[in-house]
Amino acid sequence: MSAAGHGGAGARRARRGSAGAPSVERLLTGIAQLVTPAGPGAKRGAQQSELHVLEDAVIAVQDAKISWLGPASAWRGTAIEEVDLGGRAVVPGLVDPHTHLLWAGERYDDLEDRLAGVPYQRILARGGGIRSTMRATAAAGRDELLRASRRRLSDLVASGATTVEVKSGYGGSVEAELEALEAIAELGASSPVRIVATLLVHVPDPEERATRLREVRELLIPEAAARGLASRLDVFVEREAFSVAEAEQLLLAGREHGLDLTLHADQFNAIGGVELAVRLRARSVDHLEVSGVEQIDTLAQGDTVATLLPGVSLELGLPPAPGRALIDAGVPVALASDLNPGSSPLYSTALAMALSLRLNRLRPAEALVAGTVNAAAALGLDDVGWLGVDARADLMVLPEADWRALVHGMGGPGPVEVYAGGVRVDRDAGAETPRRS
Repeated sequence: MSAAGHGGAGARRARRGSAGAPSVERLLTGIAQLVTPAGPGAKRGAQQSELHVLEDAVIAVQDAKISWLGPASAWRGTAIEEVDLGGRAVVPGLVDPHTHLLWAGERYDDLEDRLAGVPYQRILARGGGIRSTMRATAAAGRDELLRASRRRLSDLVASGATTVEVKSGYGGSVEAELEALEAIAELGASSPVRIVATLLVHVPDPEERATRLREVRELLIPEAAARGLASRLDVFVEREAFSVAEAEQLLLAGREHGLDLTLHADQFNAIGGVELAVRLRARSVDHLEVSGVEQIDTLAQGDTVATLLPGVSLELGLPPAPGRALIDAGVPVALASDLNPGSSPLYSTALAMALSLRLNRLRPAEALVAGTVNAAAALGLDDVGWLGVDARADLMVLPEADWRALVHGMGGPGPVEVYAGGVRVDRDAGAETPRRS
């Protein structure tokens, strides 16, 4: 296919319509197959496999939003600029609702030890694991940390992500966590895609547990919320992290200060984190590798989104989260990369979706819903993850006419084009890439 057919400069021209017809900034044409979930909000049960498919479509963009979409034959407006997408499929921009991409240092020694059969507890005891990441992140300067984080974010965007959640959690003090959140804010201010900041209370210092809990409740959460550094609070509920009772204290403090709630739960042990998430009506509960029938039934009774992280199962050899059973029980399921240096060095949101077919037994349509509109619902967002009038013009252009190329291949479907607010933002966009306002 020619460069013009791929939406290059040669494909752009003014498009004229009839007098009095609507005029827009940009018109995306040549869409062989436009595929989207139906509107905002978490989809569950049979809805998680429902997609709207429109052939030979066009999308009109005005002020970063979709102002019109429909069959090309029905368009009567004018456009300042037209971009011919060359007969390819378009899906909503992917939403990655769980990442830890702000870190310094690497954990190559941990990988070799793990492959040699060294238990994680021994890796921690020698100073490896998350403790080594915390030390390296604390030692890194702001510029170094941001350079590395921008590279990782660029990888996620290249895979189709147009909304990315980023957590703190590698700081060992109130000051370090606030500095991490400040860095995330700076990352978001210079990013062409939306960044959602989450304050993560990750692992306690066993020697200062009570002090740490009090500081988080009384200092960190109020300060982060008051300064607008985070919109969400995440707590890791696990035997090696926080108990259900401790997590509840922290989450209630977060709610008191206006933060949305989410939890890491059931990664290694089912100790009540899922039940707590549903009881507190958290937006999402993430991991669920060891969730069983009781946890699935609990989730089915509530509105909390179950966010699956297949990269963790692949990397650590954990049982995959029960995606098939969750969907069959009517639980809304989302997907995320969980990009981090230890348990999921997965730099592709699209690959997380492809892995979910193989590991979590999702079907292609379910994976697309999980990676778009349900992932948006996990973040409390209603203007992304679907394509329709008044949604943000965040979308992914696939290299062929059948959207299933997105999840069929595990090395990516080939070169994709990514648009945020109707403007191309992937690595090949060149001078088109804007700074997001």
